[in-house]
Amino acid sequence: MNVIDVRDVQFYYDTSKDARIIDDIRFTVKENEFVSVIGPSGCGKSTLLRIIAGLIRPNSGKVFYKGREIAYPIPEISFVFQDFALMPWLTNVENVKLGLSMSKMDDDRKEKLARKLLDQFGLKGFEDSHPNVLSGGMKQRVGIARAVVSNPRVILMDEPFSALDELTAEELRGDIVRMLKSKKISVDCVIMVTHNAEEAVELSDKVVVLSDKPSHVKAIDSIHMKYPRDRHKKGYQNLVDDLYEKLER
Repeated sequence: MNVIDVRDVQFYYDTSKDARIIDDIRFTVKENEFVSVIGPSGCGKSTLLRIIAGLIRPNSGKVFYKGREIAYPIPEISFVFQDFALMPWLTNVENVKLGLSMSKMDDDRKEKLARKLLDQFGLKGFEDSHPNVLSGGMKQRVGIARAVVSNPRVILMDEPFSALDELTAEELRGDIVRMLKSKKISVDCVIMVTHNAEEAVELSDKVVVLSDKPSHVKAIDSIHMKYPRDRHKKGYQNLVDDLYEKLER
């Protein structure tokens, strides 16, 4: 069974289908897949991700999680935002605990889980600080910790590295790959929106290439390279160039 099944999704902001943002998008995500959705700026990638999360209803088409239609947010799916979306008046550990707001576990258990996860993300000593003392990379680590603390089955990431400098982004991408491959976090799959072909090749098992709006699926490419992926390895740049070529067609 597919973990996520996107079936013929359309979305437009008014009653006119001529104003479509997303047009009949269809793809699936299987267990243990890291899938990137790549396309031009403004083509509806983030909107599509919010539809998959159940935050927005499509005008037509449906999205399923393990055969169950997603009509509203469900606890099995967590979201990592581009702009970190941390509450500045809360400490970092309190921000992570927000990911457990729907959980029935007692507060002591929530506190222990949040602190353990921040430690795993290299933020030991910053648990009781506020987000304003953190670098961009550290803020995104808090955001990812918040997303995974509830033990979700699916993680959705909306351009999670775009607000970071390249060195920090590269380090965080490597951390995420190691974390997922080591099964420290027991997720079934990850879907990431990006406009960066290099990023997609570095992280993904499969890449869904979208057209300009009204966006449709131009191509779905599988990437068969062992992790960690070296940008200097033979074939890596060819995959990147091929993605850019498909984006420009």
